Amino acid sequence: MSKKNGYKAVVVGVSAGGMDALPRILKPLPKNFPLPIIIVQHTHPSGDDGFFVRYLNQRCKLEVIEATENQPIEDGKVYLAPADRHLLIEQDRLLALSTASKVNHSRPSIDVLFESAADAYDSGLIGIILTGATSDGAKGMKKIDDCGGITIAQNPETAKAPAMPKAAIEACEIDYVLPLENIPEELLKLTRKVIFTSSLNQGDIS
Repeated sequence: MSKKNGYKAVVVGVSAGGMDALPRILKPLPKNFPLPIIIVQHTHPSGDDGFFVRYLNQRCKLEVIEATENQPIEDGKVYLAPADRHLLIEQDRLLALSTASKVNHSRPSIDVLFESAADAYDSGLIGIILTGATSDGAKGMKKIDDCGGITIAQNPETAKAPAMPKAAIEACEIDYVLPLENIPEELLKLTRKVIFTSSLNQGDIS
C-alpha cells in the first residue's frame, strides 16, 4: 500500500530503557508540533504516582498528560497510558482505557494501542517502536504498515533492550530504522508541511 502524507497522529511504544529514550524523542519537538503523540510505556502495575508524567514535562516543550477515559485527543499534546490499563483509540478518536487481560504479558500493551490507532487513523498514522525486552508492538507495527501508515523503529544496536525493535523489524517492512537521536528529526521532516500550514494560518512565519 502506498504511503500518504496526511498524518493525523503519532503512537509510540517503549519498555525497558524508556526513562532515557522518551525524553530524547520528545525534547527536540517544538511547542507547535502539529500532531498528538500517544504513548504506551510498560510500567509496574502499581504505578508511579505521576512521577513519569512530571519527569517528561520537566524535559519537554510539549504538554505531557496521563490519558483518561473518553478524553478528546488534541494536537500538540502527549498522552501517556496509565499503569495497569490498556490504552485504546476509539473510532471517534477519543481515548479509552481497559482492564482486559494482559496482551504479550503487558497491560498497557503496545499492540493494543497500535492496532486500535491503525483502525482509527488508517494511513494517517505514524508508529514508533523503541527500546524494550519483549515482542510487544510487532503485530501493531505490521497493522500500521498494512494500513499505509509510516513505521519507525529504533536501530536495535542503539537500544538499551534491542528485542522489541528487532521483533518489529522482523514482523514488517519498517520505513525507517534509525538511531534514537535521529528519530525526532525524521518526525519533523514528516510533519513539516503540516507545521508550515499551521504557522501560515496563525500568521507566525517570519
